[in-house]
Amino acid sequence: MNIQLSEIANVGLKKVTDDMKTHKNPDLRLQTPQPYRPKPSPKPSIKTFGAKKMESVKPPKCVLENKKWVIEYQHGNKNLVVSDTNIRQTVYIFKCDNTTIQIKGKVNSIAVDGCKKTALLFDDVVSSVDFVNCISVQAQVTGKVHTINIDKTDGCMVYLSKDSVSANIVTAKSSEMNILVPDESGEFKEFALPEQFRSVWNGKRFVTEQTDLIG
Repeated sequence: MNIQLSEIANVGLKKVTDDMKTHKNPDLRLQTPQPYRPKPSPKPSIKTFGAKKMESVKPPKCVLENKKWVIEYQHGNKNLVVSDTNIRQTVYIFKCDNTTIQIKGKVNSIAVDGCKKTALLFDDVVSSVDFVNCISVQAQVTGKVHTINIDKTDGCMVYLSKDSVSANIVTAKSSEMNILVPDESGEFKEFALPEQFRSVWNGKRFVTEQTDLIG
């Protein structure tokens, strides 16, 4: 079968008239499809990791539970006084902020845990007064205390009485520690405790001495 080229050219083709030409009909140029532009992909959401959870505000507490005074979540209380005490009782102070606490009488021990800008005034403690995880705290003993422990605390000022100048002061992982000792006239003289130490092997054991300068 012989098919002429002219016949193939005429099959399925339509003649383009003047009204179909874009250069003669501006309206057709407006209807011509635009080039394909991919839609911008949505920006990935940024997640923040390690955000601290807001701590729920708990009501202040000051109660005697069995033989323990529990003082917790006191904020801005400058006149908190515990007077009904005895030698068998302990005092636990937790998460207090900008608070002044006075412990009257003789108690077995006092622990101050996680407090900020808190001042403690006490008479006599049989065993020890402990400061743990605190920031900017102060304490003054008017009677006698045998041991003061300062652990993981930044900023601790302790006023000793004449009966407590021989107390053992044990420190660990703490900074800005100052002990005030009364002189003969009753005036307090301030002494900073060392924060840095150097250990040297002497052939038998390590010998440790302070390295920071204290005036």
